[in-house]
Amino acid sequence: MRMISVITAVYDPEPGHLLEAYRSLASQELPDGWAWEWLVQEDGRTGVARDVLPPDERVVHGSGRKGGVAITRNLALSRARGELVKNLDQDDVLTPGVLARDVAAIGSGVQWTTSRALDLMPDGSLVEFDGDLAGGRLEPGVVLDHWRRNDFRLPVHPTTMCLRRDLAVLLGGWMAVPGSDDTGLLIAASVLTAGFFESAVGLHYRKWPGQGSASGSAHYETVEWNARMKLINERAEALQSMVDTRA
Repeated sequence: MRMISVITAVYDPEPGHLLEAYRSLASQELPDGWAWEWLVQEDGRTGVARDVLPPDERVVHGSGRKGGVAITRNLALSRARGELVKNLDQDDVLTPGVLARDVAAIGSGVQWTTSRALDLMPDGSLVEFDGDLAGGRLEPGVVLDHWRRNDFRLPVHPTTMCLRRDLAVLLGGWMAVPGSDDTGLLIAASVLTAGFFESAVGLHYRKWPGQGSASGSAHYETVEWNARMKLINERAEALQSMVDTRA
C-alpha cells in the first residue's frame, strides 16, 4: 500500500477538538492502493493523546521533551512511513475527500498541494478567507512573489499543505521560527518546485479562545515578526540563487 502520513503536534489538547480531528481523518476515503497513518506527536511526555483517542492501529503515538511545534512536527516526520506527509493541527477538522484530492494533485506532477480553508468559529459557523486564488497549478516563485508583494501574507493557507516526504526532508522539515514554521516550509517548497491549489474546501481552521497558534498581538510583535520574515525570505533567496545557478 502507498501511504500518506498525517502529522499532528499535540500539546495540552482540548479533548473534544482532538477527537473531532480524529473523526475527520477516520472518515476519509482514499484511492485504491492508498492508506493513511496518523502520527500523533506529543510536545512533552504526559501521554495525554493516548488517554483521549480511541484505539486504532493507524494512529501511531510518539512523544519527546518539550521543544515547540516545529520540533514536535519534525520528530513525527522522522517516523513517517508515507511518501506524502500532511499536517493536521490538533484542533482542526479535515473535510471529506481532502486526502484523496491531495493524492490526485501530487499525482498530477507537482510536489506539494494546498487547499481552500474556512475559519471554524466558536459558534460553529464557517467564515471564508478573503482573496482565495482560483484553483490550479502554482509554478515555482508564484507563492513567494505574492508573499513579498502583500506584506508577507500568503495566497494559500500553509496549514493545509501536503507534500512529498522527500521534499520535506530535503528542506529540513518545518522551519524553526515561532508561529511561522509552516510558512517557512511552504515558501521553501514553492521556490524549488511547482505546487497546486485546490479550490474545494479542505480544512476547517478552528478559532477558539484556547488556540495555541498565536493569532493575536504576540504573533505580530514587530521585532520578532521582522526577524522571522527576514529569515524566511533569506532562505528563499538562497534557494532561488541555487536554482538560477543550476539553470
